[in-house]
Amino acid sequence: MQNFASVLGDAVALILSGDADLMEIIALSLRVTITAVVVACLIGLPLGAVVGAFRFPGRTVATVLLNSLMGLPPVVVGLIVYLALSASGPLGPLGLLYTPTAMVIAQTILVTPIVAALTRQVIEDLDREYSEQFRSLGVGPVTRIGALLWDARYSLLTVALAGFGRAVAEVGAVIIVGGNINHVTRVMTTTIALETSKGNLELALALGVVLLVIAILVNAAVMGLRASAARAAYA
Repeated sequence: MQNFASVLGDAVALILSGDADLMEIIALSLRVTITAVVVACLIGLPLGAVVGAFRFPGRTVATVLLNSLMGLPPVVVGLIVYLALSASGPLGPLGLLYTPTAMVIAQTILVTPIVAALTRQVIEDLDREYSEQFRSLGVGPVTRIGALLWDARYSLLTVALAGFGRAVAEVGAVIIVGGNINHVTRVMTTTIALETSKGNLELALALGVVLLVIAILVNAAVMGLRASAARAAYA
């Protein structure tokens, strides 16, 4: 117990000291994750909205596919992206392997189905409520999607936060395509794995504490947005 307390004390001291290496790792993690979530939302929100709001041939297949892709194995995604970006792969000439961009690509592939599937459910439920009004007003498809996305904005923010929570904790895919290179592609999750194996528990635990704080903040934000959405619905 004393040993754990000592390690925890050193970890907290490391965080409070603003250690340069620690801050660099945290900053890169947040930059990669936020970029991936933004790209995933730009793809997933309209995709999920279209599947949720419209009836078309193959819609059931699309829904099943989106739901199934939510459980994509990260190491498989990492392997696919690695093969695509490797020297012999179709995107090899771009030289993206073992760069933060490769990590963003892997995280985007993991997060997009989550955003799209959750968006589909939100928009489908909302569209049932407004479908008669849309028909009576003769609203076009683009306006319809825009109205649904705006009305569901609080719920969709929670969707984005869910995607962020999934991405920031990812280790399998990013370590395959990023390589865990110091000062280049080393993020919180991969550093925790590496430093734990090396016995550098202070740095590993410091990053673990930061991840826990981020998880708590994300969950608090989700609860706050849900409360705001509930108040707006009854206003």
